[in-house]
Amino acid sequence: MKLNALMDNFGARQGIKRVGRGMASGYGKTSGRGNKGQKARAGSRKQATFQGGQMPIMRRFPKFGFNNPFAKNYVTINLGDIEKFIASGKIDAKKEITIDSLLNAKIINRRMSGLKVLAKGEIKSAVNVIADKWSKAAEAAIVKAGGSIKNK
Repeated sequence: MKLNALMDNFGARQGIKRVGRGMASGYGKTSGRGNKGQKARAGSRKQATFQGGQMPIMRRFPKFGFNNPFAKNYVTINLGDIEKFIASGKIDAKKEITIDSLLNAKIINRRMSGLKVLAKGEIKSAVNVIADKWSKAAEAAIVKAGGSIKNK
């Protein structure tokens, strides 16, 4: 094979549309732009949001709110849920409960910014939890049950 013999497949390249070259070409006279008017002129494209001169909807309604690009969203889990998953066998109480163990057990489906433990419900099992954040009530309940909670 030689470099000078390489060619595209048939139909891979399409010829350019030569407009304004006579009626027989199919793109003569108005060059495929229809008849007169704003859209037939050069540089005629209006904004996609143009509403015929009436006050656009983006200007009619006020802007409000703020989306913090640096905000952290945590996956939350309650103590009652941990106890329920231990009882059902999805979590082993003897092993450490981390965000990875919850992902592997398919209790949560994404990692987000980390794991936060909240105190809703009761926990009877002594568990060791490794989390990014937790409430004081959750920490007290885990310690009371004989477990421990520590930072990742």
